[in-house]
Amino acid sequence: MQQNLQPKVKDLVLIGGGHSHAIALRMFGMKPLPGVRLTLITAASQTAYSGMLPGHIAGFYTHDECHIDLRTLANFAQAQLYIDRVVALDLENNKVLCANGLAVDFDLLSIDIGSTPARVSVSGAAEYAIAVKPVSQLLEHWDQLIEAVGKNPQELIRIAIAGGGAGGVELALSMQSHLHQILRQTQQPIQNLEIHLFGHGQELMPNYHQSARHQLQQILIERDIKLHLGETVCNIVPKNHQETKEIFKIKCESGLTVECNKIFLVTQASAPEWLKIAGLGTDEQGFILVEDTLQSQTHPQIFASGDIATMVNYPRPKAGVFAVRQGKPLFENLQRILLGKSLKPYKPQKQYLSLIGTGDERAIAIRGIITLPPHKLLWHYKDWIDRSFMKRFRFEEIRE
Repeated sequence: MQQNLQPKVKDLVLIGGGHSHAIALRMFGMKPLPGVRLTLITAASQTAYSGMLPGHIAGFYTHDECHIDLRTLANFAQAQLYIDRVVALDLENNKVLCANGLAVDFDLLSIDIGSTPARVSVSGAAEYAIAVKPVSQLLEHWDQLIEAVGKNPQELIRIAIAGGGAGGVELALSMQSHLHQILRQTQQPIQNLEIHLFGHGQELMPNYHQSARHQLQQILIERDIKLHLGETVCNIVPKNHQETKEIFKIKCESGLTVECNKIFLVTQASAPEWLKIAGLGTDEQGFILVEDTLQSQTHPQIFASGDIATMVNYPRPKAGVFAVRQGKPLFENLQRILLGKSLKPYKPQKQYLSLIGTGDERAIAIRGIITLPPHKLLWHYKDWIDRSFMKRFRFEEIRE
């Protein structure tokens, strides 16, 4: 009797809907691989594009304009989609374990879950501060704040941002822009808003050239954003409630105390514990160590990209530009390993163009030691780049 032999199906599982995975999924949709079953596990059905997020907070983009719909993308890639949170990996049996009890088998695994701000060293942060990631949580709190200010624009609102990197600077300028707009529309003085920016270093944006740091610091000072540099936030405690809003006390190691109504954390990135617990090779911060091929140093069946990965030979800052650039090489190496081909090394660029919005439809351009001052043309260029990226994920024609 002749047996009907079916080729073995290989399970490729992607954890996280980050930029690299979004690009890889789109490419799998355009170039599917027979005999491969594709699965995406993500905690949210939409993923924010980091390049447009500050513009959304400033009020320049709608929610849909800066989010990728992962349901539609998974459908385009013919991938099984699970909206769930991964809590553990069983690397002996090649299983992904999820919060709702789901266990997903894999032959090949790719991880692109981004990072979250570290809260461990700040007492009270977990209870009273708002982390910028997950983005859905940030935007929920931001929408509530916008609504509250719109209802009571006559009341003083004080916002604190912990983190003196580029993310904290851009967030401060974007939040101020949107809230000032509300105050002007309601004919209230813009002095009703106070924004405090805390940075543990003596200067802002330590990863950037002095020229960029100086220009952005001057912009913050000119816009009356209160800078607390060389200050490490160590404690957040609630004070008595007022009628319409909460008040918190922020305490720094120096003894400085500042009162505010909302605290946003844009501090040093951290990784979930389950990566290290699983036995994956990680760096001191818990990020997955990967080779030039984006393959785990310790587990060849696992790949990682974006903020959650640290390239052993090419350490780079945690920035969205690298996650975007890793999308294509990740896709190519996932396909190559599934086809039994040798993997291709990827070398990230040393310098990259950084366009930082200043909250007023202008942007600063930074590349290496060169910094161009804020200009509307630079914002239009940034806007064109960002909208062009998002156009790649508009699949209206396949929506039901």
